[in-house]
Amino acid sequence: MNWDRIEGNWKQFTGKVKEQWGKLTDGDLAMIKGRRDQLVGKIQEQYGISKDEAERQVGEFANRQRDVEKI
Repeated sequence: MNWDRIEGNWKQFTGKVKEQWGKLTDGDLAMIKGRRDQLVGKIQEQYGISKDEAERQVGEFANRQRDVEKI
């Protein structure tokens, strides 16, 4: 899925983001506002993983959202 679409519909995606990354708070999600780089940074911070790993997870998340749209 095009990240611009996720960013534009961020409020609709926050539930899915919380399912995937439960350590992120509502405050974190409000601060992120759909910005991919901010999401990657918060995941990296909260889960203690590398930036590359956080980028990979966010990329997989975006791809799953695209696959869901096709159904």
